[in-house]
Amino acid sequence: MSELIHIENVSKIFNKKDWRGRKLKVSAVSDITLTINKGETFGLVGESGSGKTTLGRMILDLETPSSGQILYGNQEISKLKLADRKKIKQNMQIIFQDPYAALNPRMTALELVMEPLLSVSKELAKQKAIDTLATVGISGDAVHKFPRSFSGGQRQRIGIARAIVNDPEFILCDEPTSALDVSIQSQIIALLKQLQKRSGLTYLFISHDLSVIQHVSDRIAVMYKGELVELASVACLFKHPQHPYTKKLLAAALVADPKLARLQLNEEKIDEVIHLSDSFEWVEVDDNHFVRRDK
Repeated sequence: MSELIHIENVSKIFNKKDWRGRKLKVSAVSDITLTINKGETFGLVGESGSGKTTLGRMILDLETPSSGQILYGNQEISKLKLADRKKIKQNMQIIFQDPYAALNPRMTALELVMEPLLSVSKELAKQKAIDTLATVGISGDAVHKFPRSFSGGQRQRIGIARAIVNDPEFILCDEPTSALDVSIQSQIIALLKQLQKRSGLTYLFISHDLSVIQHVSDRIAVMYKGELVELASVACLFKHPQHPYTKKLLAAALVADPKLARLQLNEEKIDEVIHLSDSFEWVEVDDNHFVRRDK
């Protein structure tokens, strides 16, 4: 696979104030380096506050890195002229976590999907929006309904239609199934895979749900406290986790089989306190399986 996005030593520090008004520096992302290849689904997993969404927002140029660089197709986004940045942004879209909050309640499904089509005539935009909605399973009179008339799964389908209507190369999926029922989650994942196969889309799939990440991803990166701790193919990560935090995540996700779940609970407990040393190295423990180890 060829490289689509390359992230090199990227960090993000936010300036905040405490309750006394004193200035604080909060490190959200620290020295991240990774590559996302064309046509793959790259999973990014970690607990809330680990920096997953901040990293995703920097890739989309919605946040500016404090240091490091992000390259899209060998072009550093932050150094491009405004017109060139806009062209790249047309190839990058996002599917949000909350399908209702992401949709304007005063616009119909058709209007919502037509909205991003600014470069074509109204007639062409309308037809393309209708075709795109049909692709995600919204058709007929339903295209004229408002978001309140749809279920959570249907709203997310409209959100997906908005993301793909301009034929992007890359889509950031920011926990797109976490607000949905389990049965609906599987339908949305199947739809995303179908669209990827048809159009060659590249996904960055952010989630804290390991079962979802396992079914949708080709490779997985694990983040902890703003730092990358492990990177591997989905098969290697789930069969041979190396970093203590990765093991802790997998141990916290009980399997559906009651017997296996009991065995898992009876296994030796993993230390709850995980420290990340400033002195570390990356070790390739298997083919393309990298783990951060303290020196």
